[in-house]
Amino acid sequence: MTVAYFNGEFLPLADIRISPLDRGFLFADGVYEVIPAYAGRLFRAQAHLERLEGSLAGIRLENPLGRAEWGALLDGIVARNGGGDQAVYLQVTRGAAAREHAIPDGISATVFAMTRLMDANPSTPAVIAVTRPDIRWARCDIKSVALLANVLVREEARDCSASEAIMIRDGMVTEGTATNVFVVDGEVVRTPPKSRHILGGITRELLIELARAAQMDCREEPVTQAELSAAQEVWVSSSTKEVAPVVQLDGRPVGDGAPGPLWQRMHDLFGDFKQRLVRGDVD
Repeated sequence: MTVAYFNGEFLPLADIRISPLDRGFLFADGVYEVIPAYAGRLFRAQAHLERLEGSLAGIRLENPLGRAEWGALLDGIVARNGGGDQAVYLQVTRGAAAREHAIPDGISATVFAMTRLMDANPSTPAVIAVTRPDIRWARCDIKSVALLANVLVREEARDCSASEAIMIRDGMVTEGTATNVFVVDGEVVRTPPKSRHILGGITRELLIELARAAQMDCREEPVTQAELSAAQEVWVSSSTKEVAPVVQLDGRPVGDGAPGPLWQRMHDLFGDFKQRLVRGDVD
């Protein structure tokens, strides 16, 4: 039985009921986070909570909980679901009110969290990807629950027997439908810089830190669609996918069509970080 959190209570997920007047349901008026836990230890929880605070500020919604309350919620839901390897989903919406576009006064936010089991040591995924126009709104730095554009672009990828779509805006790479993007040219690793057109990924930030600590040449700078197509390696990253190699893009192999050596190095660095997290050596 999955235990979830809803407005101050831990309850069986199947017993939770949310009003049809909730603005998250009516307007996608809400934000979310996904936080992995390895052996019961949360992955960069404070960084995730900082991003949550930024998303809430971006939609002009006051944070309903303090840091200590969020910490208790996260620790509580992981423990109540048996610890181990999990992915915790948090969602905050503006709450229930009469259906009007104007933001109402005096309503309470809806706070929901659930968790699912996660394989902490997945086999290396060989990602097949396509490129597609970025049809999303102009505030992709907000982790909004309004994900229909991402869903539709991902379905276009599935139509091509691909598992991810890398989006292009005005000739420049932004991100995948649920991932950040890295490209390799020679010994240089590049990823598009943070802007309103991409979500600042927590795993993305860690990969940059790990690369630079290992003396890899990792740069945050714009990547054109042509540079993406010509890259010797392409990676995608996210909290649950970690860092995965793209071996085929738009029907053509990336490099020699197999995971590249710099991806393997980064994969090993990330694996080492996870072991240190489980031991309690890092947060």
